[in-house]
Amino acid sequence: MDFFSNQNNLLLLAVALGSGLALTWPMILRSRAGAAISSAQAVQMMNHQHAVLVDIRPSADFNAGHVPQARNVPLGDFEKKAAALPKNKPIIVICDVGRSALGAATRLRKLGFTEVVTLEGGLKAWLTAGLPVTANKTGA
Repeated sequence: MDFFSNQNNLLLLAVALGSGLALTWPMILRSRAGAAISSAQAVQMMNHQHAVLVDIRPSADFNAGHVPQARNVPLGDFEKKAAALPKNKPIIVICDVGRSALGAATRLRKLGFTEVVTLEGGLKAWLTAGLPVTANKTGA
């Protein structure tokens, strides 16, 4: 019991617990959001399962360049626009580098979507894989 009465030991214990939580938090988020798939797996899902691509980046970023056939559902009005997505098809959530997509995928699962995955590495990984992007030149 002397261990817990020493303030230095309590501080070390608090730091250890905080570090452990910081290390496990990404795994907790990943498990709630579902699987992350590679760009090649995303193409397979698009071709064979008619997966719907949901790009959660702001409209300006989406218009500058996005995966062909992706739908823009910015996080600002996510719940309202997500209601229009089909629940009978797999959903692939895309962001810039794959981090923001985790939260959006979790939100879709809470809204009743069962087949939700994220694009690992986001649009950056898609571009690195040499896959095509398209832009809305009219800004619409």
